[in-house]
Amino acid sequence: MQRISIIGTTGSGKTTLAAELARILGIVHIELDAFNWRPGWQAIPADVFRRDVETALAAPQWVNDGNYHSVRDLVWERADCIVWLDYRLPLILTRLIRRTARRIVYREHCCNGNRENLRLLLSRDSIILWALTTHGRRRREYPELLRQCADQGKTVVIHRSPTETRTWVDALRRAREPVVPSA
Repeated sequence: MQRISIIGTTGSGKTTLAAELARILGIVHIELDAFNWRPGWQAIPADVFRRDVETALAAPQWVNDGNYHSVRDLVWERADCIVWLDYRLPLILTRLIRRTARRIVYREHCCNGNRENLRLLLSRDSIILWALTTHGRRRREYPELLRQCADQGKTVVIHRSPTETRTWVDALRRAREPVVPSA
């Protein structure tokens, strides 16, 4: 695995997993949200986003996270492994609500200095509403798309629970540890 794409519904843990894998494997982490969002939650122009992502993906090794349809062709074409965090919606919503509440209360920054706030949470651009509207769509679309990727020789990994993901990550970590000869 040289180029890994982590996909899943908002709140599934894509960025956390991608950052951890990048540390374990010693490769660059490409966070698509950081490329897409300017300060003030202003989306970057689509052509600039696409160009910037394409430039980042030219690296020989990386792990990225994100589901942006506008650059999926670039990411999936270059990826040799796609990991789908296909968790149940109640789990995702619980995680997302907890994360969003923490970010609002503690005024935590996310990509490019942006902050979540109560007004955004209650708007039509709500991250929770986004999760609700995209979860089912991805569950309908991804199986066939990922089958096509597997047919092209890409490694496709589907995790249905955080426990599966943790077991997989722990196995990767152990595989990277140097073997110490016994005395």
